[in-house]
Amino acid sequence: MTAIKWGIIGCGAVTEKKSGQAYNKIDDSKLVAVMRRDAEKAADYAQRHHVDRWYSDAEELLNDAEVNTVSIATPPDSHLEYAKRAIEKGLNVYVEKPVTRNAAEAQAMADAVHAANAKLTVAHYRRALPMFLHVKHLIDTNAIGDIRTVQIRMWQSERPKLVEQNAPNWRLQPDVSGGGYFHDLAPHQLDLMLYFFGEPAVYSGYSLNQGGFSPADDHVTGQIIFKNKIVVDGSWCFNVAKTEITDRCEIVGTKGKITFPFFGNFVTCKIGEQEETVEFVQPEHIQQPMITKIVSYFKGEGPNPCTIDEAVVLMKIMDAFTISQKIDLS
Repeated sequence: MTAIKWGIIGCGAVTEKKSGQAYNKIDDSKLVAVMRRDAEKAADYAQRHHVDRWYSDAEELLNDAEVNTVSIATPPDSHLEYAKRAIEKGLNVYVEKPVTRNAAEAQAMADAVHAANAKLTVAHYRRALPMFLHVKHLIDTNAIGDIRTVQIRMWQSERPKLVEQNAPNWRLQPDVSGGGYFHDLAPHQLDLMLYFFGEPAVYSGYSLNQGGFSPADDHVTGQIIFKNKIVVDGSWCFNVAKTEITDRCEIVGTKGKITFPFFGNFVTCKIGEQEETVEFVQPEHIQQPMITKIVSYFKGEGPNPCTIDEAVVLMKIMDAFTISQKIDLS
């Protein structure tokens, strides 16, 4: 395959800036078709972004003779269906996060990928951002010594500014999203833990609909113990006062500490009394570094930057934090 010709299924808000324009800014990569069930919005997207063709039916895009790679950017409830249909047609697949609503669906997707020997990558794009590559370098070079504990705190108000507040808000419909804001934001954070620290040994947690603002749980907590004995504690709460909004990760070792926000632009490394903060400018299209790696992989010139098997492990962790220990105090 000499050139990657993209078709987007679900050309909504996530593709406007984060990914859609990036496809045309990478060598041997071009966005040639888009699909959205709302024909008027699909046509508008194609016109604004100079895309050759638009569809309101996913099957028509999947049958487009020029498309050899599909980006699935719909809500999670349709990821598995579209991925399987694309794989059956021999297409490369790029799936937004969370890859599915739960681990069982993720495993079904993995089974389809392996049965067809297909190429599929999951959109955990923070793996390719310079900021988090810097964190990984500090970890891999033992800058803070042996890592002992990692503390994740993601505390937001009832309507987090980190998340697009569209109506109706599918992110708060568990049958569509898999959960609530946790399922939208935590995949970025938990995937980085897997990327940084490797294979988990055990994990558990609980979830609770504390505020009762929607059908989705708004308070999640969980712990992961990795095989290298690193312990990760996470707390996600989506009903705190605006004055208490927090996005923070602390990685503490025997020599010092690394601190950063998952949705910010700096990394602080403190060793003894010495402290250094490095600031980063995020890419205009935040998925572009990841998409560059994906194009290389789909062309057979590089490794898969995030496999479906890794995403299955992530979804098992999320299930353990939410489904298996869901608490009802009503």
